[in-house]
Amino acid sequence: MLTGQIRNDIDKLWEKFWTGGITNPLTVIEQISYLMFARMLDMQEDNAERKAARSKKSDFDRVFPNTSKGQLLRWKNFKNLSGKELHKHLKNEVYPFFATLGHKSEQKDGLGGKGSAIEALGHIGEYMQDADLEIKNESVLVSAVEMVENLPLTQSDVKGDIYEYLLSKLTTAGINGQFRTPRHIIDAMIELIDPQPTESICDPACGTAGFLARTMEYLNKTYSSEAGIFADEEGNKHFTGDLLEPYRKHINTQMFWGFDFDTTMLRVSSMNMALHGVNGANILYQDSLSKSIKENFPQQEQNFFDVILANPPFKGSLDETNTNPDVLGLVKTKKTELLFIAHILRALKLGGRAAVIVPDGVLFGSSKAHQQLRSELIENNQLEGIVSLPSGVFKPYAGVSTAILIFTKGGTTERVWFYDLMADGFSLDDKRVPLKPSVKDDDVQGGTNTAGARNAGAVKRAHALEGVNDLPDAIAQWKKYRTLIDKNSRAATIDKQFGDKAQKAFVVDAADIKANKYDLSINRYKEVVYEEETYEPPKKILKKLKKLELDILKDLDELEAML
Repeated sequence: MLTGQIRNDIDKLWEKFWTGGITNPLTVIEQISYLMFARMLDMQEDNAERKAARSKKSDFDRVFPNTSKGQLLRWKNFKNLSGKELHKHLKNEVYPFFATLGHKSEQKDGLGGKGSAIEALGHIGEYMQDADLEIKNESVLVSAVEMVENLPLTQSDVKGDIYEYLLSKLTTAGINGQFRTPRHIIDAMIELIDPQPTESICDPACGTAGFLARTMEYLNKTYSSEAGIFADEEGNKHFTGDLLEPYRKHINTQMFWGFDFDTTMLRVSSMNMALHGVNGANILYQDSLSKSIKENFPQQEQNFFDVILANPPFKGSLDETNTNPDVLGLVKTKKTELLFIAHILRALKLGGRAAVIVPDGVLFGSSKAHQQLRSELIENNQLEGIVSLPSGVFKPYAGVSTAILIFTKGGTTERVWFYDLMADGFSLDDKRVPLKPSVKDDDVQGGTNTAGARNAGAVKRAHALEGVNDLPDAIAQWKKYRTLIDKNSRAATIDKQFGDKAQKAFVVDAADIKANKYDLSINRYKEVVYEEETYEPPKKILKKLKKLELDILKDLDELEAML
Protein backbone atom coordinates (compact mmCIF):
# COMPACT_ATOMS: atom_id res chain seq x y z
CA MET A 1 0.00 0.00 0.00
CA LEU A 2 1.21 3.49 -0.83
CA THR A 3 1.10 6.35 1.62
CA GLY A 4 -1.20 9.24 0.77
CA GLN A 5 1.82 11.51 0.30
CA ILE A 6 3.33 9.31 -2.44
CA ARG A 7 -0.01 9.11 -4.25
CA ASN A 8 -0.39 12.89 -4.03
CA ASP A 9 3.14 13.41 -5.39
CA ILE A 10 2.46 11.10 -8.35
CA ASP A 11 -0.88 12.80 -9.04
CA LYS A 12 0.76 16.23 -9.04
CA LEU A 13 3.50 15.06 -11.41
CA TRP A 14 0.88 13.42 -13.66
CA GLU A 15 -0.91 16.78 -13.88
CA LYS A 16 2.37 18.50 -14.77
CA PHE A 17 2.94 16.02 -17.61
CA TRP A 18 -0.56 16.73 -18.84
CA THR A 19 -0.15 20.51 -18.78
CA GLY A 20 3.32 20.08 -20.30
CA GLY A 21 1.83 18.53 -23.42
CA ILE A 22 2.14 14.76 -22.73
CA THR A 23 -1.42 13.45 -22.61
CA ASN A 24 -0.95 9.77 -23.51
CA PRO A 25 -0.96 7.90 -20.15
CA LEU A 26 1.31 5.13 -21.50
CA THR A 27 3.90 7.74 -22.52
CA VAL A 28 3.77 9.29 -19.03
CA ILE A 29 4.31 5.87 -17.46
CA GLU A 30 7.22 5.17 -19.81
CA GLN A 31 8.93 8.48 -19.04
CA ILE A 32 8.60 8.04 -15.26
CA SER A 33 9.75 4.42 -15.68
CA TYR A 34 12.99 5.46 -17.38
CA LEU A 35 13.84 7.81 -14.52
CA MET A 36 13.00 5.18 -11.89
CA PHE A 37 15.13 2.68 -13.79
CA ALA A 38 18.07 5.13 -13.93
CA ARG A 39 17.92 5.59 -10.16
CA MET A 40 17.60 1.84 -9.56
CA LEU A 41 20.72 1.13 -11.62
CA ASP A 42 22.66 3.63 -9.49
CA MET A 43 21.31 2.06 -6.29
CA GLN A 44 22.43 -1.35 -7.56
CA GLU A 45 25.90 0.00 -8.29
CA ASP A 46 26.09 1.59 -4.82
CA ASN A 47 25.31 -1.78 -3.21
CA ALA A 48 27.99 -3.51 -5.30
CA GLU A 49 30.55 -0.85 -4.32
CA ARG A 50 29.75 -1.25 -0.62
CA LYS A 51 30.10 -5.03 -0.83
CA ALA A 52 33.42 -4.66 -2.66
CA ALA A 53 34.67 -2.21 -0.03
CA ARG A 54 33.75 -4.59 2.81
CA SER A 55 35.48 -7.51 1.13
CA LYS A 56 38.38 -5.24 0.09
CA LYS A 57 37.99 -6.18 -3.60
CA SER A 58 39.00 -3.51 -6.05
CA ASP A 59 37.60 -5.39 -9.05
CA PHE A 60 33.91 -6.26 -9.40
CA ASP A 61 31.26 -6.38 -12.10
CA ARG A 62 30.16 -2.83 -12.75
CA VAL A 63 26.97 -1.58 -14.39
CA PHE A 64 28.57 1.76 -15.28
CA PRO A 65 32.03 2.17 -16.90
CA ASN A 66 34.65 3.22 -14.33
CA THR A 67 35.59 6.36 -16.26
CA SER A 68 34.68 10.00 -15.73
CA LYS A 69 32.23 9.82 -18.65
CA GLY A 70 30.80 6.51 -17.48
CA GLN A 71 30.26 7.75 -13.94
CA LEU A 72 28.30 10.74 -15.25
CA LEU A 73 25.66 8.21 -16.36
CA ARG A 74 24.82 7.54 -12.70
CA TRP A 75 21.72 9.08 -11.15
CA LYS A 76 23.54 10.65 -8.24
CA ASN A 77 25.90 12.45 -10.62
CA PHE A 78 23.32 13.93 -13.01
CA LYS A 79 20.19 14.45 -10.87
CA ASN A 80 21.17 18.00 -9.89
CA LEU A 81 21.91 19.26 -13.42
CA SER A 82 19.96 22.29 -14.63
CA GLY A 83 16.92 21.68 -16.84
CA LYS A 84 18.66 22.31 -20.18
CA GLU A 85 21.78 20.30 -19.31
CA LEU A 86 19.68 17.52 -17.79
CA HIS A 87 17.55 17.21 -20.92
CA LYS A 88 20.59 17.01 -23.19
CA HIS A 89 22.44 14.54 -20.95
CA LEU A 90 19.49 12.15 -20.60
CA LYS A 91 18.64 12.23 -24.30
CA ASN A 92 22.16 11.89 -25.69
CA GLU A 93 23.99 9.88 -23.02
CA VAL A 94 21.85 8.12 -20.40
CA TYR A 95 19.02 6.69 -22.49
CA PRO A 96 21.34 5.41 -25.27
CA PHE A 97 23.34 3.67 -22.51
CA PHE A 98 20.18 1.82 -21.42
CA ALA A 99 20.05 0.20 -24.86
CA THR A 100 23.46 -1.42 -24.32
CA LEU A 101 22.46 -3.19 -21.11
CA GLY A 102 22.47 -6.96 -21.40
CA HIS A 103 24.61 -6.92 -24.56
CA LYS A 104 27.94 -8.11 -23.19
CA SER A 105 29.66 -8.01 -26.58
CA GLU A 106 28.98 -4.29 -26.79
CA GLN A 107 30.22 -3.50 -23.29
CA LYS A 108 33.59 -1.88 -22.73
CA ASP A 109 35.72 -1.07 -19.71
CA GLY A 110 35.49 -4.64 -18.41
CA LEU A 111 31.71 -4.78 -18.25
CA GLY A 112 29.72 -7.97 -18.65
CA GLY A 113 30.64 -11.57 -18.14
CA LYS A 114 28.85 -14.69 -17.01
CA GLY A 115 26.60 -13.95 -14.04
CA SER A 116 27.48 -10.25 -14.08
CA ALA A 117 25.24 -7.42 -12.94
CA ILE A 118 24.76 -6.48 -16.59
CA GLU A 119 23.60 -9.99 -17.50
CA ALA A 120 21.21 -10.04 -14.53
CA LEU A 121 19.30 -7.16 -16.10
CA GLY A 122 17.83 -9.72 -18.47
CA HIS A 123 16.06 -8.45 -21.56
CA ILE A 124 15.56 -4.85 -20.43
CA GLY A 125 18.34 -3.48 -22.65
CA GLU A 126 16.81 -5.13 -25.70
CA TYR A 127 13.57 -3.19 -25.27
CA MET A 128 15.37 0.05 -24.48
CA GLN A 129 16.56 0.38 -28.08
CA ASP A 130 13.77 2.86 -28.79
CA ALA A 131 13.84 4.59 -25.41
CA ASP A 132 13.64 8.32 -25.94
CA LEU A 133 13.17 11.39 -23.79
CA GLU A 134 9.80 12.84 -24.76
CA ILE A 135 9.62 15.44 -21.97
CA LYS A 136 10.17 18.69 -23.86
CA ASN A 137 9.31 21.00 -20.96
CA GLU A 138 12.45 21.39 -18.84
CA SER A 139 10.58 22.34 -15.66
CA VAL A 140 8.46 19.18 -15.95
CA LEU A 141 11.64 17.13 -16.35
CA VAL A 142 13.22 18.68 -13.24
CA SER A 143 10.00 18.05 -11.28
CA ALA A 144 9.96 14.42 -12.45
CA VAL A 145 13.58 13.89 -11.35
CA GLU A 146 12.84 15.46 -7.94
CA MET A 147 9.80 13.22 -7.42
CA VAL A 148 11.66 10.05 -8.40
CA GLU A 149 14.50 11.03 -6.06
CA ASN A 150 12.03 11.17 -3.15
CA LEU A 151 10.37 7.81 -3.88
CA PRO A 152 11.23 5.00 -1.39
CA LEU A 153 12.69 2.71 -4.07
CA THR A 154 14.80 0.82 -1.52
CA GLN A 155 11.64 -1.11 -0.53
CA SER A 156 10.84 -3.65 -3.28
CA ASP A 157 7.16 -4.02 -2.42
CA VAL A 158 6.71 -0.24 -2.32
CA LYS A 159 8.38 -0.03 -5.74
CA GLY A 160 5.82 -2.49 -7.01
CA ASP A 161 2.96 -0.53 -5.46
CA ILE A 162 4.24 2.66 -7.08
CA TYR A 163 4.23 1.01 -10.48
CA GLU A 164 0.81 -0.54 -9.92
CA TYR A 165 -0.52 2.92 -9.08
CA LEU A 166 0.96 4.32 -12.28
CA LEU A 167 -0.54 1.47 -14.33
CA SER A 168 -3.94 2.04 -12.73
CA LYS A 169 -4.06 5.33 -14.65
CA LEU A 170 -4.23 3.47 -17.97
CA THR A 171 -7.83 4.01 -19.06
CA THR A 172 -7.85 3.11 -22.77
CA ALA A 173 -7.99 -0.22 -24.56
CA GLY A 174 -5.42 -1.13 -27.18
CA ILE A 175 -6.27 -1.57 -30.87
CA ASN A 176 -5.79 -5.33 -30.64
CA GLY A 177 -8.32 -5.74 -27.83
CA GLN A 178 -5.79 -5.69 -24.98
CA PHE A 179 -6.61 -3.75 -21.83
CA ARG A 180 -5.61 -3.61 -18.22
CA THR A 181 -7.00 -6.42 -16.08
CA PRO A 182 -8.31 -5.08 -12.74
CA ARG A 183 -5.81 -5.76 -9.96
CA HIS A 184 -8.34 -7.41 -7.63
CA ILE A 185 -9.36 -9.88 -10.36
CA ILE A 186 -5.69 -10.74 -10.96
CA ASP A 187 -5.13 -11.25 -7.22
CA ALA A 188 -8.17 -13.53 -6.98
CA MET A 189 -6.98 -15.66 -9.91
CA ILE A 190 -3.51 -15.99 -8.39
CA GLU A 191 -5.00 -17.08 -5.07
CA LEU A 192 -7.20 -19.64 -6.83
CA ILE A 193 -4.13 -21.15 -8.56
CA ASP A 194 -1.71 -20.71 -5.60
CA PRO A 195 1.65 -20.60 -7.47
CA GLN A 196 4.72 -21.97 -5.67
CA PRO A 197 8.27 -20.47 -5.69
CA THR A 198 9.68 -23.59 -7.37
CA GLU A 199 7.40 -23.36 -10.40
CA SER A 200 7.65 -21.68 -13.81
CA ILE A 201 4.86 -19.20 -14.57
CA CYS A 202 3.85 -17.70 -17.90
CA ASP A 203 1.53 -15.11 -19.37
CA PRO A 204 1.41 -15.64 -23.17
CA ALA A 205 -0.06 -12.15 -23.76
CA CYS A 206 1.60 -10.34 -20.87
CA GLY A 207 0.89 -6.66 -21.67
CA THR A 208 2.21 -4.75 -18.64
CA ALA A 209 3.03 -8.04 -16.80
CA GLY A 210 0.26 -7.55 -14.24
CA PHE A 211 -0.20 -11.28 -13.63
CA LEU A 212 3.54 -11.89 -13.24
CA ALA A 213 4.20 -8.87 -11.01
CA ARG A 214 1.22 -9.62 -8.76
CA THR A 215 2.36 -13.24 -8.49
CA MET A 216 5.64 -11.93 -7.08
CA GLU A 217 3.67 -9.83 -4.59
CA TYR A 218 1.63 -12.92 -3.64
CA LEU A 219 4.81 -14.91 -3.02
CA ASN A 220 6.27 -12.08 -0.91
CA LYS A 221 3.12 -12.03 1.19
CA THR A 222 2.93 -15.82 1.51
CA TYR A 223 6.63 -16.30 2.29
CA SER A 224 7.30 -13.55 4.83
CA SER A 225 8.16 -14.38 8.43
CA GLU A 226 6.91 -12.21 11.28
CA ALA A 227 10.27 -10.44 11.24
CA GLY A 228 9.89 -9.87 7.50
CA ILE A 229 6.66 -7.88 7.85
CA PHE A 230 6.74 -4.19 8.71
CA ALA A 231 4.31 -1.29 8.71
CA ASP A 232 4.82 2.22 7.34
CA GLU A 233 3.84 5.46 9.07
CA GLU A 234 0.24 5.07 7.91
CA GLY A 235 -0.04 1.52 9.24
CA ASN A 236 0.11 -0.22 5.83
CA LYS A 237 1.74 -3.64 5.99
CA HIS A 238 4.74 -4.46 3.78
CA PHE A 239 6.03 -7.97 3.07
CA THR A 240 9.72 -8.57 2.35
CA GLY A 241 9.45 -12.23 1.27
CA ASP A 242 12.46 -13.12 3.44
CA LEU A 243 11.55 -16.84 3.35
CA LEU A 244 12.04 -16.87 -0.42
CA GLU A 245 15.85 -16.70 -0.22
CA PRO A 246 16.41 -20.43 -1.05
CA TYR A 247 14.45 -19.92 -4.28
CA ARG A 248 15.82 -16.49 -5.20
CA LYS A 249 18.01 -17.60 -8.14
CA HIS A 250 15.13 -19.51 -9.73
CA ILE A 251 12.75 -16.57 -9.15
CA ASN A 252 15.15 -14.08 -10.72
CA THR A 253 16.00 -16.07 -13.83
CA GLN A 254 13.68 -18.99 -14.59
CA MET A 255 10.35 -18.52 -12.83
CA PHE A 256 8.67 -15.72 -14.80
CA TRP A 257 7.96 -15.77 -18.54
CA GLY A 258 5.95 -13.20 -20.51
CA PHE A 259 5.37 -12.94 -24.26
CA ASP A 260 4.00 -10.01 -26.26
CA PHE A 261 4.48 -8.44 -29.70
CA ASP A 262 4.07 -4.81 -28.59
CA THR A 263 7.53 -3.42 -27.82
CA THR A 264 6.08 -0.59 -25.73
CA MET A 265 4.33 -3.14 -23.53
CA LEU A 266 7.52 -5.21 -23.32
CA ARG A 267 9.42 -2.15 -22.10
CA VAL A 268 6.77 -1.38 -19.49
CA SER A 269 6.49 -5.01 -18.34
CA SER A 270 10.29 -5.40 -18.06
CA MET A 271 10.36 -2.31 -15.84
CA ASN A 272 7.40 -3.60 -13.87
CA MET A 273 9.17 -6.86 -13.05
CA ALA A 274 12.42 -5.07 -12.17
CA LEU A 275 10.52 -2.77 -9.83
CA HIS A 276 8.94 -5.84 -8.23
CA GLY A 277 12.42 -7.18 -7.46
CA VAL A 278 12.82 -9.56 -10.44
CA ASN A 279 15.67 -8.35 -12.68
CA GLY A 280 15.99 -11.42 -14.88
CA ALA A 281 12.36 -12.07 -15.80
CA ASN A 282 12.02 -13.58 -19.29
CA ILE A 283 9.95 -10.86 -20.97
CA LEU A 284 10.18 -11.79 -24.65
CA TYR A 285 9.09 -10.47 -28.03
CA GLN A 286 6.81 -13.07 -29.58
CA ASP A 287 3.29 -13.46 -30.92
CA SER A 288 2.31 -16.56 -28.96
CA LEU A 289 -0.06 -17.77 -31.69
CA SER A 290 2.38 -17.32 -34.57
CA LYS A 291 4.10 -20.32 -36.13
CA SER A 292 7.42 -18.50 -35.55
CA ILE A 293 7.21 -19.50 -31.87
CA LYS A 294 8.25 -23.03 -32.88
CA GLU A 295 11.55 -21.64 -34.21
CA ASN A 296 12.15 -18.91 -31.63
CA PHE A 297 11.07 -20.73 -28.46
CA PRO A 298 10.74 -24.46 -29.24
CA GLN A 299 11.17 -25.47 -25.58
CA GLN A 300 8.61 -23.06 -24.17
CA GLU A 301 6.06 -23.72 -26.91
CA GLN A 302 5.09 -27.15 -25.59
CA ASN A 303 5.05 -29.00 -22.23
CA PHE A 304 7.09 -26.37 -20.36
CA PHE A 305 5.15 -24.31 -17.81
CA ASP A 306 3.75 -25.29 -14.41
CA VAL A 307 1.32 -22.36 -14.26
CA ILE A 308 -0.22 -20.07 -16.85
CA LEU A 309 -2.22 -16.97 -15.86
CA ALA A 310 -3.70 -14.90 -18.66
CA ASN A 311 -6.31 -12.52 -19.95
CA PRO A 312 -5.64 -12.96 -23.68
CA PRO A 313 -7.11 -10.60 -26.30
CA PHE A 314 -10.71 -11.42 -27.27
CA LYS A 315 -10.88 -9.16 -30.28
CA GLY A 316 -10.38 -10.02 -33.94
CA SER A 317 -9.19 -13.03 -35.86
CA LEU A 318 -5.83 -14.21 -37.20
CA ASP A 319 -4.39 -15.13 -40.55
CA GLU A 320 -4.48 -18.94 -40.60
CA THR A 321 -1.36 -19.16 -42.75
CA ASN A 322 0.71 -17.51 -40.00
CA THR A 323 -0.84 -19.41 -37.06
CA ASN A 324 0.96 -22.23 -35.26
CA PRO A 325 -0.27 -25.38 -37.09
CA ASP A 326 -0.13 -27.46 -33.90
CA VAL A 327 -2.57 -25.04 -32.23
CA LEU A 328 -4.86 -25.26 -35.26
CA GLY A 329 -4.68 -29.03 -34.86
CA LEU A 330 -6.44 -28.67 -31.51
CA VAL A 331 -9.05 -26.17 -32.70
CA LYS A 332 -9.61 -25.13 -36.31
CA THR A 333 -10.60 -21.47 -36.06
CA LYS A 334 -9.45 -17.89 -36.56
CA LYS A 335 -10.83 -16.65 -33.24
CA THR A 336 -8.03 -15.58 -30.91
CA GLU A 337 -9.90 -16.44 -27.68
CA LEU A 338 -10.15 -20.09 -28.76
CA LEU A 339 -6.62 -20.26 -30.17
CA PHE A 340 -5.12 -18.92 -26.94
CA ILE A 341 -6.79 -21.64 -24.86
CA ALA A 342 -5.43 -24.26 -27.27
CA HIS A 343 -1.95 -22.70 -27.07
CA ILE A 344 -2.08 -22.64 -23.27
CA LEU A 345 -3.01 -26.33 -23.19
CA ARG A 346 0.03 -27.12 -25.35
CA ALA A 347 2.42 -24.91 -23.36
CA LEU A 348 1.53 -26.44 -19.97
CA LYS A 349 3.37 -29.42 -18.54
CA LEU A 350 1.33 -32.54 -17.82
CA GLY A 351 -0.31 -31.63 -14.51
CA GLY A 352 0.27 -27.92 -15.11
CA ARG A 353 -2.61 -25.64 -14.22
CA ALA A 354 -4.07 -22.45 -15.61
CA ALA A 355 -6.51 -19.67 -14.80
CA VAL A 356 -7.63 -17.80 -17.91
CA ILE A 357 -10.22 -15.08 -18.52
CA VAL A 358 -12.45 -15.80 -21.53
CA PRO A 359 -15.52 -14.10 -23.04
CA ASP A 360 -18.74 -15.96 -22.31
CA GLY A 361 -19.01 -16.98 -25.97
CA VAL A 362 -16.26 -19.53 -25.34
CA LEU A 363 -18.55 -21.24 -22.83
CA PHE A 364 -21.65 -21.64 -24.99
CA GLY A 365 -20.71 -20.86 -28.61
CA SER A 366 -22.39 -23.32 -30.97
CA SER A 367 -19.78 -23.41 -33.75
CA LYS A 368 -17.81 -26.57 -34.41
CA ALA A 369 -14.60 -24.89 -33.13
CA HIS A 370 -16.26 -23.84 -29.84
CA GLN A 371 -17.57 -27.33 -29.19
CA GLN A 372 -14.27 -28.89 -30.24
CA LEU A 373 -12.32 -26.82 -27.70
CA ARG A 374 -14.77 -27.48 -24.86
CA SER A 375 -14.69 -31.20 -25.69
CA GLU A 376 -10.88 -31.10 -25.50
CA LEU A 377 -11.04 -29.44 -22.06
CA ILE A 378 -13.55 -31.99 -20.72
CA GLU A 379 -12.42 -35.23 -22.38
CA ASN A 380 -8.62 -34.90 -22.43
CA ASN A 381 -7.96 -32.50 -19.55
CA GLN A 382 -9.38 -31.60 -16.16
CA LEU A 383 -11.64 -28.58 -16.34
CA GLU A 384 -11.66 -27.83 -12.62
CA GLY A 385 -13.79 -24.72 -12.25
CA ILE A 386 -15.55 -21.77 -13.87
CA VAL A 387 -16.10 -18.45 -12.14
CA SER A 388 -18.77 -16.41 -13.93
CA LEU A 389 -17.89 -12.69 -13.70
CA PRO A 390 -20.40 -9.80 -13.82
CA SER A 391 -20.55 -8.01 -17.18
CA GLY A 392 -19.23 -4.68 -15.86
CA VAL A 393 -15.85 -5.99 -14.63
CA PHE A 394 -13.94 -4.63 -17.63
CA LYS A 395 -15.71 -1.30 -17.94
CA PRO A 396 -14.93 1.31 -19.19
CA TYR A 397 -12.85 -0.73 -21.68
CA ALA A 398 -15.57 -3.23 -22.62
CA GLY A 399 -18.94 -4.42 -21.39
CA VAL A 400 -18.53 -8.02 -22.54
CA SER A 401 -19.49 -10.78 -20.09
CA THR A 402 -16.55 -12.94 -19.07
CA ALA A 403 -15.58 -15.93 -16.95
CA ILE A 404 -12.45 -17.43 -15.41
CA LEU A 405 -11.59 -20.93 -16.61
CA ILE A 406 -9.52 -23.02 -14.18
CA PHE A 407 -8.06 -26.20 -15.66
CA THR A 408 -5.26 -28.76 -15.35
CA LYS A 409 -3.53 -30.40 -18.30
CA GLY A 410 -4.10 -34.11 -18.69
CA GLY A 411 -6.57 -36.62 -17.28
CA THR A 412 -10.32 -36.35 -17.76
CA THR A 413 -13.00 -34.22 -16.13
CA GLU A 414 -15.37 -35.84 -13.62
CA ARG A 415 -17.19 -32.72 -12.52
CA VAL A 416 -16.91 -28.94 -12.88
CA TRP A 417 -17.16 -26.47 -10.00
CA PHE A 418 -19.13 -23.30 -10.83
CA TYR A 419 -19.33 -20.00 -8.98
CA ASP A 420 -21.81 -17.24 -9.84
CA LEU A 421 -19.92 -14.04 -8.96
CA MET A 422 -22.50 -11.25 -8.81
CA ALA A 423 -20.33 -8.44 -7.35
CA ASP A 424 -16.59 -7.72 -7.29
CA GLY A 425 -16.49 -4.86 -4.78
CA PHE A 426 -16.90 -2.08 -7.39
CA SER A 427 -19.85 -0.50 -9.14
CA LEU A 428 -20.55 -2.16 -12.48
CA ASP A 429 -20.91 1.08 -14.44
CA ASP A 430 -18.23 3.01 -16.35
CA LYS A 431 -17.06 4.76 -13.16
CA ARG A 432 -16.21 1.50 -11.30
CA VAL A 433 -16.10 3.17 -7.88
CA PRO A 434 -15.34 1.00 -4.79
CA LEU A 435 -18.37 -0.11 -2.79
CA LYS A 436 -18.27 -0.22 1.00
CA PRO A 437 -18.97 -3.49 2.86
CA SER A 438 -21.71 -3.65 5.47
CA VAL A 439 -19.14 -3.90 8.29
CA LYS A 440 -15.51 -2.89 8.68
CA ASP A 441 -12.79 -5.29 7.49
CA ASP A 442 -11.24 -5.17 10.98
CA ASP A 443 -14.39 -6.75 12.40
CA VAL A 444 -14.24 -9.77 10.12
CA GLN A 445 -10.60 -10.74 9.91
CA GLY A 446 -10.89 -13.78 12.16
CA GLY A 447 -8.00 -15.53 13.85
CA THR A 448 -4.70 -16.50 12.25
CA ASN A 449 -3.31 -19.08 14.66
CA THR A 450 -5.26 -22.12 13.52
CA ALA A 451 -6.83 -23.37 10.30
CA GLY A 452 -10.23 -23.36 11.99
CA ALA A 453 -9.89 -19.74 13.02
CA ARG A 454 -8.77 -18.79 9.51
CA ASN A 455 -11.76 -20.56 7.97
CA ALA A 456 -14.10 -18.91 10.47
CA GLY A 457 -12.59 -15.54 9.61
CA ALA A 458 -12.97 -16.20 5.87
CA VAL A 459 -16.63 -17.18 6.25
CA LYS A 460 -17.35 -14.16 8.46
CA ARG A 461 -15.64 -11.85 5.99
CA ALA A 462 -17.53 -13.40 3.08
CA HIS A 463 -20.88 -12.78 4.84
CA ALA A 464 -19.89 -9.17 5.60
CA LEU A 465 -19.08 -8.50 1.96
CA GLU A 466 -22.10 -10.33 0.53
CA GLY A 467 -23.80 -8.22 -2.12
CA VAL A 468 -20.74 -5.96 -2.35
CA ASN A 469 -17.85 -8.31 -3.10
CA ASP A 470 -18.23 -12.03 -3.74
CA LEU A 471 -14.51 -12.62 -4.43
CA PRO A 472 -13.55 -13.57 -0.82
CA ASP A 473 -16.43 -16.06 -0.72
CA ALA A 474 -15.50 -17.47 -4.15
CA ILE A 475 -11.93 -18.08 -2.96
CA ALA A 476 -13.10 -19.60 0.34
CA GLN A 477 -15.56 -21.91 -1.45
CA TRP A 478 -12.92 -22.94 -3.99
CA LYS A 479 -10.45 -23.84 -1.24
CA LYS A 480 -13.16 -25.85 0.52
CA TYR A 481 -13.88 -27.69 -2.73
CA ARG A 482 -10.18 -28.31 -3.45
CA THR A 483 -9.74 -29.74 0.06
CA LEU A 484 -12.45 -32.31 -0.71
CA ILE A 485 -10.83 -33.19 -4.05
CA ASP A 486 -7.34 -33.49 -2.53
CA LYS A 487 -8.76 -35.88 0.08
CA ASN A 488 -10.30 -38.02 -2.69
CA SER A 489 -13.71 -37.49 -1.11
CA ARG A 490 -16.61 -39.56 -2.40
CA ALA A 491 -19.04 -38.03 -4.88
CA ALA A 492 -21.78 -38.11 -2.24
CA THR A 493 -19.62 -36.03 0.15
CA ILE A 494 -18.92 -33.44 -2.56
CA ASP A 495 -22.60 -33.31 -3.53
CA LYS A 496 -23.58 -32.80 0.09
CA GLN A 497 -21.63 -29.51 0.15
CA PHE A 498 -21.85 -28.41 -3.49
CA GLY A 499 -24.84 -30.27 -4.92
CA ASP A 500 -27.36 -27.48 -4.42
CA LYS A 501 -27.45 -25.67 -7.77
CA ALA A 502 -29.46 -22.81 -6.29
CA GLN A 503 -26.35 -21.67 -4.37
CA LYS A 504 -23.56 -19.45 -5.73
CA ALA A 505 -21.07 -22.36 -5.63
CA PHE A 506 -22.11 -25.74 -7.01
CA VAL A 507 -20.78 -28.69 -9.02
CA VAL A 508 -22.06 -30.22 -12.25
CA ASP A 509 -21.32 -33.77 -13.34
CA ALA A 510 -19.29 -34.00 -16.56
CA ALA A 511 -21.89 -36.38 -18.02
CA ASP A 512 -24.52 -33.63 -17.79
CA ILE A 513 -22.18 -31.21 -19.58
CA LYS A 514 -21.52 -33.72 -22.38
CA ALA A 515 -25.28 -34.25 -22.78
CA ASN A 516 -25.63 -30.48 -23.34
CA LYS A 517 -23.09 -30.35 -26.20
CA TYR A 518 -20.37 -29.34 -23.73
CA ASP A 519 -22.23 -26.12 -22.90
CA LEU A 520 -20.44 -24.47 -19.95
CA SER A 521 -22.78 -21.53 -19.43
CA ILE A 522 -23.60 -21.23 -15.74
CA ASN A 523 -27.24 -20.38 -16.53
CA ARG A 524 -27.62 -23.77 -18.17
CA TYR A 525 -27.16 -25.50 -14.81
CA LYS A 526 -27.96 -22.95 -12.12
CA GLU A 527 -31.38 -23.39 -10.54
CA VAL A 528 -33.31 -20.19 -9.97
CA VAL A 529 -35.55 -20.18 -6.91
CA TYR A 530 -38.59 -17.98 -7.34
CA GLU A 531 -40.07 -16.54 -4.16
CA GLU A 532 -43.80 -16.01 -4.16
CA GLU A 533 -44.74 -12.40 -3.51
CA THR A 534 -48.03 -11.63 -1.70
CA TYR A 535 -49.81 -8.30 -2.00
CA GLU A 536 -52.75 -6.74 -0.14
CA PRO A 537 -56.11 -6.57 -1.95
CA PRO A 538 -56.47 -3.48 -4.20
CA LYS A 539 -59.37 -2.08 -2.13
CA LYS A 540 -57.23 -2.15 1.02
CA ILE A 541 -54.37 -0.37 -0.78
CA LEU A 542 -56.78 2.31 -2.08
CA LYS A 543 -58.14 2.82 1.43
CA LYS A 544 -54.61 3.46 2.72
CA LEU A 545 -53.91 5.89 -0.12
CA LYS A 546 -57.09 7.84 0.66
CA LYS A 547 -56.09 8.07 4.32
CA LEU A 548 -52.66 9.41 3.32
CA GLU A 549 -54.32 12.02 1.07
CA LEU A 550 -56.59 13.15 3.91
CA ASP A 551 -53.60 13.46 6.26
CA ILE A 552 -51.77 15.58 3.68
CA LEU A 553 -54.81 17.86 3.18
CA LYS A 554 -55.16 18.27 6.93
CA ASP A 555 -51.53 19.31 7.23
CA LEU A 556 -51.93 21.79 4.36
CA ASP A 557 -54.99 23.34 6.07
CA GLU A 558 -53.00 23.79 9.29
CA LEU A 559 -50.12 25.34 7.35
CA GLU A 560 -52.51 27.75 5.60
CA ALA A 561 -54.03 28.81 8.94
CA MET A 562 -50.58 29.88 10.16
CA LEU A 563 -50.02 32.27 7.21
